[in-house]
Amino acid sequence: MDEYIKKLLQAAKEAGITAAEVYLASRDSFRAMCQQGVINNYTVSSTRGLSLRGLWRGKMGYAATEAFDGESVGQLVSGVIESASLSEDDSVQEIYPGDKNVPEVDNYAPDLDKITPEEKLDYIRRAEKAVLACDKRIAAATYNMISTGSASVRIVNSYGMDLKMRDNFFVSYINALARDEGRSASESAISVGRVFDPAEAERTAREAAEKTLFMLSAAPVESGTYRAIFDPYAMSDMLGTFSGIFSSENAQQNMSLLAGREGETIAAPCVTLVDDPLLKGGFESRGFDDEGVACRTLNVVENGVLKTLLYNLKTARKAGCASTGSARKASYAAPVRVAPSNFFFKPGEKDLQGLMEDMGEGLVITEVGGLHAGANPMSGDFSLIAEGYTVKGGKKDKPVEQITVAGNFYDLLKSIRAVGSDLTFPGSGIGSPSVDVGEIRVSGK
Repeated sequence: MDEYIKKLLQAAKEAGITAAEVYLASRDSFRAMCQQGVINNYTVSSTRGLSLRGLWRGKMGYAATEAFDGESVGQLVSGVIESASLSEDDSVQEIYPGDKNVPEVDNYAPDLDKITPEEKLDYIRRAEKAVLACDKRIAAATYNMISTGSASVRIVNSYGMDLKMRDNFFVSYINALARDEGRSASESAISVGRVFDPAEAERTAREAAEKTLFMLSAAPVESGTYRAIFDPYAMSDMLGTFSGIFSSENAQQNMSLLAGREGETIAAPCVTLVDDPLLKGGFESRGFDDEGVACRTLNVVENGVLKTLLYNLKTARKAGCASTGSARKASYAAPVRVAPSNFFFKPGEKDLQGLMEDMGEGLVITEVGGLHAGANPMSGDFSLIAEGYTVKGGKKDKPVEQITVAGNFYDLLKSIRAVGSDLTFPGSGIGSPSVDVGEIRVSGK
């Protein structure tokens, strides 16, 4: 591969491409499900691909391949030239020379890649048995999945940059179905990380069963305005849906109401939103972004004030500022965009129980649905199916379902009264603690 990359960059130079970058990515994945003791949807895959990005006559061109032979070298170079010649983007773009100091982020757990397929299949078999054993009202594990994966990225360019990173992960997810006296409920639990612990199968199963059994008696509340807390899972979903408003790319395309508002107060004083690619153990931790820019921890919002949007090289040049190390590629063949890494509300001092005690009476929202249809990421408006439970006297009370919560995300940021201490990342780089959002409109019965 070293020799192939050397030949490719040399061929690009000889063809008149003034600066070039090679982006090499590989991924191995394992996924399996178990229902009624039978393994299904068993999938093992391995992919490796490479993209060449380069400047030709001032325009950026892209080309990609999964073949690494002499013929592909010429195809990639001609592909970049053709792509650049067809580009209608007149903005100034660049290949980044590199930084002197790039943070080292170790996101690879060697022991995880040593886990055998048999151990993984035994894990989900035990998870199903455990959830069914919790209570006779548990009828089935309707979705019982395990997934592991490892990935690597290497960026090499004509300026001498040569950066590498490696990552792996583990995810298990189980959904339980319960029935009792004509009623039914279905809830789930997830476990993510880089340590394979067989005991997690039973713990995740118990969590799914407990949540499901609690929701068996769920009913809607009366329509009205309620004090509300969003738990970490519900708030992470909300933040993930509206995270694009903090992208400079969206702002420059008039797709975010935060355009031109850096330095303004956009949230309550208790709100600090952090993008931390250096977070230890983070799902999206990395030392450099997908343009090779060194990453750093950012307070995007600090004590309610919008300090910065997220920038890649292109959008930073347009705005007259420096990249925040927020360049991302969805795959080796994808163009460079702007996206956060580990993006979360900075935790406060009180846990969920403490927030409930301060609230006294209201609702805790544990799940929101219909995010694609019921949320407008540009305007901030949302109207979402939700469930959770009532709070009475500062304590968890009755389960709630079949309600709709409505509002505006920009307004919600301003109405936040407190942020909890229970920071959680439910399977991605978007995370949150429990958040007391003040009052919210609820449609119920």
